[in-house]
Formats: sequence, C-alpha cells, structure tokens
Amino acid sequence: MKRFATILVLGLAAAAAQAQVSVKDPWVRATTPKQKATGAFMRLEAGEEARLVGAASPVAGVVELHEMVQEGDVMKMRAVPAIAIPAGRGAELKPGGYHVMLMELKSQLKEGETVPITLTVESKDGRRQTLEVRAPVRALRHAPGEGAMKKHGH
Repeated sequence: MKRFATILVLGLAAAAAQAQVSVKDPWVRATTPKQKATGAFMRLEAGEEARLVGAASPVAGVVELHEMVQEGDVMKMRAVPAIAIPAGRGAELKPGGYHVMLMELKSQLKEGETVPITLTVESKDGRRQTLEVRAPVRALRHAPGEGAMKKHGH
C-alpha cells in the first residue's frame, strides 16, 4: 500500500508538471495550392517560467520556431532555438512576431481543416513535456499592400 501511495504522489507531481503550460487559441494560416510554407500561431501561458524548444507536425517535412524582426528598413524572419514563456505573462505567437513555421508542406491547408502540432516545452529545471495541439486552419487574408499592388496592375 505504501508503494502505491508513493507511485500516486509521483504521478500527481508529474501531472502537475505537465499542466504548467497551456495553449490558447491556436490556428494555422491557410495556403494556396502550390505554397510550401505557412505559420502556426497561438498564446502560450505558464504558471512557472518555461521555454518552447521545439515543434513537429505530420503536415510538414520541416517545423521550426521563428521570429520576425525589423532590421533597419527590412523585416526579416529567422529561426530561433527557443521562445521564452515568462511565468504569469505568457508568450504570444502571432503574425509579424514569434511563430511556428511549417515548411515543406505535404498538401494545401484549407480553411476548416485542423492541423495537429506537437509542441515541446522545457521548464526552468530542464524537464520537458509535449503538448498535443489541434489548430484550426483560418482563411487567407491579403498581405499589407497587396490590394494596392493589384489595383495598379502589378
């Protein structure tokens, strides 16, 4: 009985560690038929400091953590090794900022579909957990300035 209680306590402690990060409002931007990359966005919240250190999805051959940064007059996107999730403040993964980049897409992602994504999160003491996310695909939106270019025949 004592062994069962120890296992139960350890199991509850592991469950508490697993519950430290939550995902709110995940979504993936829809793609055009030949488009081979898109972004996944969401809000990550944590009760204690953590980091998003990886992601994977069966819809993509390559999945990376990325950020968009302004360097002078140029907006650049680059891969990052991790995204901090501050305790109590969380992290917003959104267009124009941090996001999960899905590359080498295996097929077009259409509005109404759902994309499975596995996130790997690391706590400040190095413990890792995986979170299974089902992100709905949202319709394409025009990029800033795209309408003006089309209106002028570009």
